[in-house]
Amino acid sequence: MKDELFAELEASVKEGGAILRGEKEAARSFHLNRLDIKRIREGYQLTQQQFAAMLGISVRTLRNWEQGRRVPEGPAMVLLQVAAKHPQAVLDAVRTAG
Repeated sequence: MKDELFAELEASVKEGGAILRGEKEAARSFHLNRLDIKRIREGYQLTQQQFAAMLGISVRTLRNWEQGRRVPEGPAMVLLQVAAKHPQAVLDAVRTAG
């Protein structure tokens, strides 16, 4: 059984390498749309300082996002999507954590 699992893992690593090198297409991918972060913040009726504190990011990062100098990636992008679509859930989580 261990040999079978190792062979499966090895095949998976090789496939990942081929995808990274562009030799093979990924089976699935996720594309997130660009967000209007200022509009999201304004929907919460918060200042930049308040919104940044709520998200646990620096005001400088938030300003860079709002002004288009930087684009949020990974978990930050997902959190902003949740903030845009489910504001009450975010507020509930922040109130519980604080």
